[in-house]
Amino acid sequence: MGSVKSDHMPNHTSSYNNNPLDPEEFRRQGHMIIDFLADYYRDVETYPVLSQVEPGYLRKLLPESTPKNPEPIETILHDVKKHIVPGLTHWQSPNFFAYFQCTSSIAGFLGEMLSTGFNVVGFSWIASPAATELETIVVDWLGDMLQLPKSFLFSGNGGGVLQGTTCEAVLCTIVAARDQILSKIGRENLIKLVVYTSDQTHSAIQKAAQIAGIHPMNVRAIKTYKSTSYALSPVSLRAQICEDVQAGLVPLFLCATVGTTSTAAIDPLESLCAVAKDYGMWVHVDAAYAGSACICPEFRHFINGVEGANSFSLNAHKWFLTTLDCCCLWVKDPSALIKSLSTNPEYLRNKATDSKQVVDYKDWQITLSRRFRSLKLWFVLRSYGVDNLRSFMRNHVKMAKLFEERVDMDKRFEIVVPIIFAMVCFRILPSALSETVYKNGKLDIVSEELANEANRKLLESINMSGCVFMTHAVVEGVYVIRFAVGATLVEERHVITAWEMVQKHADFMLSTWKRRPLFSGDSRNFVQSVPITL
Repeated sequence: MGSVKSDHMPNHTSSYNNNPLDPEEFRRQGHMIIDFLADYYRDVETYPVLSQVEPGYLRKLLPESTPKNPEPIETILHDVKKHIVPGLTHWQSPNFFAYFQCTSSIAGFLGEMLSTGFNVVGFSWIASPAATELETIVVDWLGDMLQLPKSFLFSGNGGGVLQGTTCEAVLCTIVAARDQILSKIGRENLIKLVVYTSDQTHSAIQKAAQIAGIHPMNVRAIKTYKSTSYALSPVSLRAQICEDVQAGLVPLFLCATVGTTSTAAIDPLESLCAVAKDYGMWVHVDAAYAGSACICPEFRHFINGVEGANSFSLNAHKWFLTTLDCCCLWVKDPSALIKSLSTNPEYLRNKATDSKQVVDYKDWQITLSRRFRSLKLWFVLRSYGVDNLRSFMRNHVKMAKLFEERVDMDKRFEIVVPIIFAMVCFRILPSALSETVYKNGKLDIVSEELANEANRKLLESINMSGCVFMTHAVVEGVYVIRFAVGATLVEERHVITAWEMVQKHADFMLSTWKRRPLFSGDSRNFVQSVPITL
């Protein structure tokens, strides 16, 4: 099957006219795309949040090869609506409560559009002075909003850069830390370097360490516990470091997190940095999710102690109304990045660079080419201002607490960890399942293993309905459902409806179990493992 052009669609093939940037045709088609997206945002909550297609669906619908002749934008947009939209998981839906949000806004979109339109490649100052200078300004603006120490800002002795994602930012900092230490102890000691994280730290750290040449066995994921809300313990960190030092290894890098992926846990920065300082380690603070909220005075204390870190990052594309991708990385010592990441081929030499008076961002990142990301962040900061950005995030926190209250009122469920930001971690309790399970005519106690399976099936059922999309985590062997509030379009009514969906599917699951009493002689051994039919 290929593209099918309806009879009523006008044929504008001739408008191509061998000019891919014809101004009037750009104007006409651009209006069509804006109208298409405006309608999409208007209607997005009516679509199934989680795509309902099967793997390989799209290859069956599209032609096997590139068209020989141009096709009109009307035909292409028709195919987008017919074939592409059904295959999307709708991250901008107000019923999207999965992962962490990827917010959009008019300002962010328009800034992205301008950036794409200009299509500059600002790898050095001379390649586009405005792109470089605006970036240095907006990272200082945002750093001021976060009350970061001056040592992280261009107005101090540090500086910031807009990377694509946290994965890139962390890789850059690990490489800088690696080269700093190896310059002192010799490159032959690479095999001795150790990276420290918690078992809640994002997997991006492990990948970055691997790329940087750190031996996989030297990445320490230190265990965390519910008693400390899954925060990394400074005592446990020190104990692990001491053990490694005694074994002849070299502590290199600590990643502390403000808002972990599984539970939004917050590592105690001040005390962790104190431990790391004793061993001369680089400390990176990953605040990809929760860092944005720290522009609110009531949340700022969660990054107290950041002055003891070497680098700090957050993802503006998560909760800051700035479209993907936009990771803000600040470092106290930009020269550490530059020494590790710079290349100076003859064809890139110029007077501005040689003067040492400008920033060449190619030396602050992995790639040479880079996008004009600062434009969209500048648009967001100017269009909404500090007060409105704070209100935006506070409203999400308020809605998350509303959901938490609903969960707390239903005694079949529990809140697994206290809510701090805008994510609720909850599950259906084993005791709720026990009330439905009989063996030899008596109530039986449901195992955690079975409770995990029940929660997995509950989440699967909810997501397949298309009405709501949530994701999960496993902490200390317990399967929890994550409800992350943060979509730009979400309202209180969507949160209430989501909870009603949880209750509806839980009611059905439990009623199904009640109709299936099992006995000790049953080969399925209900207490250990039971299939749940929804």
